[in-house]
Amino acid sequence: MVRALGRTWVLPATTALWIPPGVRHATGTAGTTEPRTLYVRYPGPAPAAADPPLRTRPPADRPGWPEPTVVAVTPLLRALSDHLADDAPAPAARARAEAVLLDQLAPVAPTPVLAPMPHDPRPRAVAEALRDTPADARTLAEWSPYAGAAPRTLARLFVAETGMPFGRWRTHLRLQASLPLLASGATVATAARHVGYASSSAFVAAFHRTVGAPPGTYFPRD
Repeated sequence: MVRALGRTWVLPATTALWIPPGVRHATGTAGTTEPRTLYVRYPGPAPAAADPPLRTRPPADRPGWPEPTVVAVTPLLRALSDHLADDAPAPAARARAEAVLLDQLAPVAPTPVLAPMPHDPRPRAVAEALRDTPADARTLAEWSPYAGAAPRTLARLFVAETGMPFGRWRTHLRLQASLPLLASGATVATAARHVGYASSSAFVAAFHRTVGAPPGTYFPRD
């Protein structure tokens, strides 16, 4: 699990996260997972002459890579990562391996499950309570006394500050809360129940509708 720039990524073993220089981030684990952090020398601007094709350029200097980017972990990329992390190659050999690794990075385009926190204290009070207890099923009308704002005001503020209606925001929050559980090996039924879904099928449908694939695609079980 990686947190950076107000976002959270839960990464299965088939993916990794490229983090550009200077981006503050934090990592964590789910269950018995052991994360691997690999530092590579920032390659700097690509030369103007003899520039390689775009798909093979190092990502760090590409306009589309200014922020953390999910990449696919291929067998070659995994082998290079193991070599750089475990074998402590000499500087010249390390530079060559890093160049190949950078050349192999290929972005994948997962649908993000984002639940941005509002800044206004009224919707934020609701958002923080739901972050702590995602299964809470209260409506905005029921949250109104707690937040000190009318239901219509809360609805308007959620759209203005998160970019989505309250119902969709809560769905995103629930799915986001389910990711560490699924990554740690929890069953779909357990994750669904923990975040407030009455049935596994309802949870899977919401996951598929939001992410574009069922949970098993990202967290296959043996």
